[in-house]
Amino acid sequence: MYSSYMTDISVGEWTLADNVIDAGRLPVIASVDVVVVGAGAAGVAAATVLGEAGTKVMVLEKYGFAGGAAVAGMSGTICGMYLASDSDAPPQQIVRGFTERFANELRLRGGLTAPQKYGKTYTNAHDPLKWRESADALMTNAGVEIMFHVDVVGVIKEGDEYQGVIVASNAGLGIVRAARVIDASGDAAVVSRGGGNYRFGADGRIQNPTMFFRLGGVDLVNFWEAWGPDTISPPWVTDRINAARAEGLTLPRNKIWTFDTGRADELLVNATRLVGDDGRMLNVIDPRDFTEAEIGGRAQVRAYEEFFRQNLPGCSNIYVVDTGVEVGIRQTRTIDGIVTLTNDDVVSARKADDGICRSPWPIELHDGERPKLHWILDDYYDVPYGTLVPAVGENVIVAGRCLSAEHEALASARVTAQCFEYGHAAAQATLLSLSTGVAYRDIDGRDVARKMVAAGSALSPDAAKTDKKESTR
Repeated sequence: MYSSYMTDISVGEWTLADNVIDAGRLPVIASVDVVVVGAGAAGVAAATVLGEAGTKVMVLEKYGFAGGAAVAGMSGTICGMYLASDSDAPPQQIVRGFTERFANELRLRGGLTAPQKYGKTYTNAHDPLKWRESADALMTNAGVEIMFHVDVVGVIKEGDEYQGVIVASNAGLGIVRAARVIDASGDAAVVSRGGGNYRFGADGRIQNPTMFFRLGGVDLVNFWEAWGPDTISPPWVTDRINAARAEGLTLPRNKIWTFDTGRADELLVNATRLVGDDGRMLNVIDPRDFTEAEIGGRAQVRAYEEFFRQNLPGCSNIYVVDTGVEVGIRQTRTIDGIVTLTNDDVVSARKADDGICRSPWPIELHDGERPKLHWILDDYYDVPYGTLVPAVGENVIVAGRCLSAEHEALASARVTAQCFEYGHAAAQATLLSLSTGVAYRDIDGRDVARKMVAAGSALSPDAAKTDKKESTR
């Protein structure tokens, strides 16, 4: 009756073709209303909201902690909360809901900085340990059953209906049955294993990963006095990077970012650009590419450490505190959804009656020597509900960076604040689906938005928007 599929993939030389697990011989380790795959920003939001609503929910996470790219990848900031502007206006927050709730949890623990200038907008840096502790507290208090150190290796389906997942751990293989599945893996791990359609970026070209790192021993007064008020490097730093390259240092990016972590002598640095030895874009779905990125990333961190020490004020006594547990992943699989967020939706600041998230974040495309930024000034776009619903498959919804979006649009929509709200939306849609029996694809996104507004999200699902373009369908 039940079958499990791992979809065919071919990335580089790595191929998985029609692997089938005999699910009938595996133990059922849990039966729940909802299983949430992945405990990054989207997964934590989804699991917490569902647990607080009294739903029997289990969250599955491959690491021993929550956080995903924000913690394991040490992206280190909550991007996407504030409007961008050419003026010197103070930060104007327009994304709230679960995003603000989690930010407040971090603040209570002393784990979130004040807004820091990032080009034409602002962002907040967070402490990765306090991020984990905040997630632990929220999910535990909500009654969520948390299972760390498990990987999803297959799905349980009958026809197009997802009915659970197959997990692997040191204990072996087992089944988690669920009435609904939320794929918050970031990589569309569930949808891809269930035979759903997906793509990799623009004709296979995706944004490159990066290795974040923290520097200690920094004289922050001298450093910031020279660097300036913007976390994005000033032109004189780019000039010095170019000169250091000429002297033999491997510094692939000449436009880099540094953030105050809130600690007395520490910086968070986003500087590396990881590509293959042959210059190709690395796709971390392929473990060979993932491995190359990890090794190359650590080597680049040491090169940038040397650059900082030799060239930047306040850095003569610096040392690397740590790097991410894994490289920072910006993009892997993108699902085919019943609605796709288009590039034009983003650059036109298009509003949607069924929008479940606002995004003011620029198109931040990491593809080439310098990150490319396209700003959305004094405005935002709405992400439609249907971008979370796979075109094929029932009882499954996604939350996080694998939502249905065109390549450049995803480079804006993938950031942390929005991922919290995607998880929030997926949870509210799931509660509606469970209570009414209506399929995800048949739910009115305006109903999801109304539930989110009642829970604190900044949306206007019933407002007249005749002066704005409608979202693409």
